[in-house]
Amino acid sequence: MTPEALAQEIETAYAERTPLVPPSERLPGFDLAMAYQVEAELVKRRAAGGHRAVGRKIGFANRAVWRVFKLDTVGWAHMYDDTVRYAREGAASLSLSRMIAPKIEPEIVFKLARVPEGDPADPAAVLAAAEWLAPGFELVDAAYPNWKFTPPDFVAAYGLHAGLVVGAPVPVTRQNAATLAEQLGLVQVTLWRDDAIAAQGGGRNVLGNPALALGELARGLARQPGADPLAPGELVASGALTDNQFIAPGQRWSVVMQGLPVARLSLVTTG
Repeated sequence: MTPEALAQEIETAYAERTPLVPPSERLPGFDLAMAYQVEAELVKRRAAGGHRAVGRKIGFANRAVWRVFKLDTVGWAHMYDDTVRYAREGAASLSLSRMIAPKIEPEIVFKLARVPEGDPADPAAVLAAAEWLAPGFELVDAAYPNWKFTPPDFVAAYGLHAGLVVGAPVPVTRQNAATLAEQLGLVQVTLWRDDAIAAQGGGRNVLGNPALALGELARGLARQPGADPLAPGELVASGALTDNQFIAPGQRWSVVMQGLPVARLSLVTTG
């Protein structure tokens, strides 16, 4: 099956909300190289439909997962102008009506002022490339039954990206970059569903520091044949800070990040 045909199949599965057997289960030799070809074809299709890519989302930002799947870097996929929205006064609402089996995960979102330079293993050096950082919710959605998939399946299906809600940004300056970089590695995160704690985690869950995920993405793209490098103005969703959680209409989700100067972010889900 060609990347174009597989992109059509994946696009149709999401549009019609129908289950899709993972490509890795039925296409011998399906690997990350082919998956990124499918991802690039989906970008073309979205552009033809009037929707431009505005950034990337990171997946597999956990080295324990790398060992399981024999990865040597993070996975990624594009985000689009119609999948990213900005909260107002720390709150937003989002319809789940077009999603299949959505989950929510709190993340740190970066906006790039320039391409990351310097040591990708130095959080402060990487963070210096950001214009701002913000709390965010990524909505992820799998057409694959029971959420069973491999890294190539993940990449080929939009990286499971269904939406991103961005909270109030905190500017990154020469004066605060080093402090923010340290805080990102230490931040403690609590995810609330209505009035109960749904999950807890922190910055260490994302390669030890979300800024390092940004650096790893830049490094991985530089080594990947045919991949466009990061560009100024791009948004980067850096990876889940807690275990992701299934969501349903009529819920109120909030995230509190202790140890990082960002505001609480809330999301109400609708049908």
